[in-house]
Order: sequence, then C-alpha cells, then structure tokens
Amino acid sequence: MKRLDTRFVGVDQGTSLLFSDFEDDGPMWTGTGPREFRQAVAFSEPFRGAPAVQVGFEMWDMDQKTNARADVSADKISGKGFQIVFRTWGDTRIARVRVAWMAIGALRDEDDWELY
Repeated sequence: MKRLDTRFVGVDQGTSLLFSDFEDDGPMWTGTGPREFRQAVAFSEPFRGAPAVQVGFEMWDMDQKTNARADVSADKISGKGFQIVFRTWGDTRIARVRVAWMAIGALRDEDDWELY
C-alpha cells in the first residue's frame, strides 16, 4: 500500500496513441515473435515521489486471423513521469493501440525544503 503523507494529493491522467503500424507496415503489424514498444510520458506537474500509475487499453485494433496477445504496463515510474510499455508475441498482428493512464500521488508543498 502506498501511504500519502501530505494533504496535497494529485491526480494526472491522459491518453496516448502508441502506434498505428498498419499504415506503414510497422513491426507490430508485419512482425512475429517477441516485440516491444515504449513511450515516455511526462506528468503535467511533478509529484513529490513516484506515484501509483495505472495503464489500460482504450482502443486496440487487431487482426482477427491471429491470436490476440497483448501486455501493457507502466515502467520506470518517477515523480516526473514514466514509460508505457506494450508487448506482444507469436504471430499476433496489431494494427494500432491507444491507452489511457492515471497517476495518483503526493504533490510538493510550498513548505517542503530540500537543502542538498
């Protein structure tokens, strides 16, 4: 459990089109085997420390002739941002993916001091 020790709690959220590989025959559409795509996200305002981040599919467009295999997660979370990580494998063909994310965490207070 993440305990927030401040009266200043922030929520930031957004959506991101990760890729649209069917348009240019990108690796998620034409490739096979393990594939990964990462996208950096910067928060609109820094959190005091690493917030709790939730990432989920908002839209996915997959070829119906192959198995739908997909994994989406948040990685390298800091007070300034994180990376969205999308993975697939096997013969899965993915045309495009859009995800939504939300971050909840403590914000800095004007009384916070950092001497060094």
